[in-house]
Amino acid sequence: MMKSRANIMVIGVALLIVIGFFIFDQSSQARTGADPKNPEFVAMGKALYAKNCASCHGKNLEGQTPNWRQPLPDGSFPAPPHDASGHTWHHPDAMLFKVTKYSRTQSGDKSFKSNMPAFEKTLSDNEIWSVLSYIKSTWPDAIQQRHDTLNQQYRPSQ
Repeated sequence: MMKSRANIMVIGVALLIVIGFFIFDQSSQARTGADPKNPEFVAMGKALYAKNCASCHGKNLEGQTPNWRQPLPDGSFPAPPHDASGHTWHHPDAMLFKVTKYSRTQSGDKSFKSNMPAFEKTLSDNEIWSVLSYIKSTWPDAIQQRHDTLNQQYRPSQ
């Protein structure tokens, strides 16, 4: 009786370890692109967007100002919209990720002055991908498909 109880406990502990490893492994896997079809990932991205991005890019992804293409008095440009009216979807995932992680200027693009901060020390790579997933999930299907095509064109060769 005691031996079977001990066996059950060992099996139970082993099962918990396996389940824990599986959960940890799934959450720690590095993403390599936006995943707008993953509801949990999109939900996480929506919450992170609200906390980290909405103050500049707008609660509804509408951008800082309707005149986002016009420089501000200091020469920087306002935060652009990330909805379908903006230009976010004109850029491949890799560029969007790089600009979010390192900021526009720190990512090597000195073509114009931006107030975009780097999120390298604020958000993990998976969190950045989740924000980009949320943004992409709000675009109409036709724009998502165009963006997918753009990503395929800019995907580094393996």
